[in-house]
Amino acid sequence: MERNKNKTRVLFPIGAKLVIIISVLLLVSLGAVILMVSVIITEDVRRTAEDNNFTLNYRAGQQAEGYLKSIQDAVILYLNMSDRILPGQRSGMERGFFSRKNHIAAIETENIFIANEAFLFQTGITAEDIQNHFKTISENTGSPDIMVLINASPVFNHSMISAGFTHSRGTETEIVKVLFTTDELSETFGTGTNTSFFVTDTGDLLLHPDNNLVLEGANFSSLPIVTTMLEEGDKGRQITFADETGTKYFGAYYHLDGADCIVITTISHEVVFEAVKSITLMNILLTGIVLFLAILFIWFFSKMISSPVRVLASAALQIECGDFGIDLKPSYRDELGLLTESFNKMSTALNIFGRFTNKDIAVRAMRGDIKPGGLPKHATIFFSDIRAFTEKSENFTKIFAEEASNRIVLWLNEYFKYMVKCVEKTSGVVDKFIGDAVMAHWGTAFTAGSPESDAFNGVKCALMMRNALHKLNTQRKKDDPGNPAINIGCGLNTGIVTAGQIGSDERMEYTVIGDPVNLASRVESLNKPLGTDILISEDTWKLVGDKFITEEMPSVTVKGKEKPVRLFAVVNLKGAECPQTLAEVRTLLGIPTPDISKADTNAEEKKYKIQGD
Repeated sequence: MERNKNKTRVLFPIGAKLVIIISVLLLVSLGAVILMVSVIITEDVRRTAEDNNFTLNYRAGQQAEGYLKSIQDAVILYLNMSDRILPGQRSGMERGFFSRKNHIAAIETENIFIANEAFLFQTGITAEDIQNHFKTISENTGSPDIMVLINASPVFNHSMISAGFTHSRGTETEIVKVLFTTDELSETFGTGTNTSFFVTDTGDLLLHPDNNLVLEGANFSSLPIVTTMLEEGDKGRQITFADETGTKYFGAYYHLDGADCIVITTISHEVVFEAVKSITLMNILLTGIVLFLAILFIWFFSKMISSPVRVLASAALQIECGDFGIDLKPSYRDELGLLTESFNKMSTALNIFGRFTNKDIAVRAMRGDIKPGGLPKHATIFFSDIRAFTEKSENFTKIFAEEASNRIVLWLNEYFKYMVKCVEKTSGVVDKFIGDAVMAHWGTAFTAGSPESDAFNGVKCALMMRNALHKLNTQRKKDDPGNPAINIGCGLNTGIVTAGQIGSDERMEYTVIGDPVNLASRVESLNKPLGTDILISEDTWKLVGDKFITEEMPSVTVKGKEKPVRLFAVVNLKGAECPQTLAEVRTLLGIPTPDISKADTNAEEKKYKIQGD
């Protein structure tokens, strides 16, 4: 059953690789065709859309031009006729005029003011309102050739335009002001796929399918197409532009003859190319169908050539289960044969990896950098231990019962993670974890170039551990039973050790042995009675004492040593910030100052005693 589960983990069988290769070829070829077709169609649609937009704009401009011209001609005709009839007959002519030109609301010159009474009644606009509006129109408005238009919609809350132009009456010239509605013209500027609107030369909106914009007195002077028109000053053209939202448009403008206004027609790219997108999606769908059929064919075809790889698949399962002792014989001198040889090399490498707990050591052993057997190394050995670990473990058990083991492991793993990082950053080797203790060394598998440099890295690592733990402890919740604070003692010693691969054929580890290792362990044990957290032996101090702030502690006679061992408490790296004394270290870490004369140095294994003064 387990074997079947493992088989499902094969992610890239031969069939899958063939499917990927053929799929890529199909996608590239069909994709290129789709892209080419899309580009051709897109270009054709673009030209058609531009031509249609330009044509619609030209027609709208012609109609607007004719509409304004008809108003101007009608007003001039009325004024000329009014000069030729008696004053009493003007009221009848006025009614007849407005009945035919009901879209004109009022006319004003220097001598007359007439208003469309029917229009005023329907809209609620008064003649006084119109006269006040006409007063805002400059007397210099217009010329014999140009009609100046103003958006009057915001004033009357109705879609209306004011126009001003000059009219010659004999030898005199007068300003004519006209107010008219845009209802008839609105039909030309109705909504649709193309949007046409009417603006003045200054960008003031006169007519738009969205009448709210007109009533609000919107100004389109910042619109790129209006800016282009003002810069070019030509009659009309077709351009592509984007608005402030980034939406792209085809736009055409037409500058009216005899008026200071422009008709603009636009259509968005999204609308224009919607059909192109539909065709592209259809082509992609067809490509997907072809690809699916091709995948089915390739998959079934691959079954015919999959037999030679079954042996490799079985070997892969063995490796996955942890059996690295594989010796396969290539059946063919082809790619599969090369793959079989690669399997043999991989199994050999994994067999070597399986003997080590340290990945870097395993890699070096695989490369031949570490030879079988032992070698003398001038190394610095490090041991650390968690203070009061037994008490903390018992507290876990009391509080969490069956969950205690899992919580202790999680707590320790977090601690080890920070400690291992410190060792690796200083080019050291983590030898092993002994319960809550860490053993590491420098100058064995890796060296910084000299015993002095390796010893420096070892002591620096201990200081880094102190800082890392201090930061970690400050982040812990106070009195958290599941994550108590951790204080450690570190001991370092330097000397000639034997380094090599120790173990059996089934399990090996790279480690160091020798008297300097034992002394390093015992030095670490002295941190508690001496009230320190980092102790180094005299041999280490002689190599790096000039680089660190240290304080000498009472010498200790260690079992197996004839002479007392000088010990030094490491305070800090010279030139670093606080602490600068052992007393400051104790204050920082909460270590009580011990009475050395009363310290029980035999509490561990009675391996040492402190020499008297």
